[in-house]
Amino acid sequence: MKRGFRIIFLLLFFSPMLPAQQTGIVSGPMLGPVELRDAKIWLEVSPSVRSVSLRYHKKDGTGKSITIPYKGELGREFNPLHFTIGGLDINTRYQYTVLIDGKLSGAKGEFTTRDLWQWRKPAPDFSFITGSCSYFNQPEYDRPGKPYGGDSSIFLTMAKEKAAFMLWMGDNWYTRDVDFSEWGMWYRPHHDRAMPVLQPLLKAMPHYATWDDHDYGPNDIGSDFILKEESRQIFQQYWCNPSYGFNGQGIYTLLNYADVDIFMTDDRWWRSADDTRDSIDGQPNMEKRMLGKEQMDWLQNALLFSQATFKIILVGSQVLNPVSPYDKMRDFPGDFLPLMKFLEENRISGVLFLTGDRHHSEVIKIDRPGNYPLYDITISPLTSGTHHFSGAEKNNPYRVFGLDEKQNYGRISVSGKTGERVLEVNFLGIKGEELGRWSVSEKALKSTVH
Repeated sequence: MKRGFRIIFLLLFFSPMLPAQQTGIVSGPMLGPVELRDAKIWLEVSPSVRSVSLRYHKKDGTGKSITIPYKGELGREFNPLHFTIGGLDINTRYQYTVLIDGKLSGAKGEFTTRDLWQWRKPAPDFSFITGSCSYFNQPEYDRPGKPYGGDSSIFLTMAKEKAAFMLWMGDNWYTRDVDFSEWGMWYRPHHDRAMPVLQPLLKAMPHYATWDDHDYGPNDIGSDFILKEESRQIFQQYWCNPSYGFNGQGIYTLLNYADVDIFMTDDRWWRSADDTRDSIDGQPNMEKRMLGKEQMDWLQNALLFSQATFKIILVGSQVLNPVSPYDKMRDFPGDFLPLMKFLEENRISGVLFLTGDRHHSEVIKIDRPGNYPLYDITISPLTSGTHHFSGAEKNNPYRVFGLDEKQNYGRISVSGKTGERVLEVNFLGIKGEELGRWSVSEKALKSTVH
């Protein structure tokens, strides 16, 4: 009798993984960017799969069903695939399903193309969810002692959000000692992306990502990582961002949604070693950089071009926190000082920093004489170990909101009439309970420098 119960228990426990194994789908489907007339869909299949197709149609039943065959390479040990669907109608709901070796796999989803509001109506209200630091325990390869990964059911909660997209802010998976080889770097996202608890979130909304050290390579590493080219290729294969830097360098890109621009930076590709001195003979060391010249040139030009109400600069590491004992852009004067000067001299309004990494959440405020204050919104961790405020950070005078020792994600909402838009951040726990909130109006981020 006990043996029978055990068999039933094992079947129930592993049942979320059975459809993927039977159909040849390892993980996904995952929505990538969904635009006005096109959409991207990602999935990974097993080496035994011989053909993959994507079939889609309008949900209302009008129009015909269209099938797109995958024409890339199959049969690899790690086989992530990207589909791009073009020629779609604006503001229309579509359904899709995946065919494996000519048969319906059971993998399916829906998406709605964006609405063309520009020059026609006010910018729409919307929200997106975001977070950083996602760790799945794998005991045979983890460090001994208390497991580092927390309650992964937070991803099931996030999947229920009615959000426009999910923004992954780095440390989206954690490479560990056994992964620092070419094969190992591919294995880590392949393993973690296939977690059953992630699958509902992957298809619930579009996904965008930047990286930080743990999904780029070893802890705290920068431009010297010998597998950085491989890491960039892996990132491109496991995400569907709009672009990945210029000239084959870095992964930075721009995400625009409604009247918000999100400048998704790469804090690793050009990064000087953290232990590089940030001052020499009492003067800032302008050779110590986090983003690098090429990316900084892009960021400054993109900020000047932007007409967005809110201009969110996304960085894997914190930017502004003066009392943090850990790495932050302030410690990289070759980028931090020119960026602060640029924002001041060019009267850039609406700038906010959005960051991860720290295993706690907070909002840091830095006043600027004669201009609006700058804010750094940190949201972390999703499932990694949590951090306790201590030392100089325990009563950080620059902190206007703080949340430590709790897994959390953020819901960022933008709403209001033209000229009166408000950005609100809700910090949410494992079950979606509100742990805190903070907001700022567009009027509070207007440059007053002349």
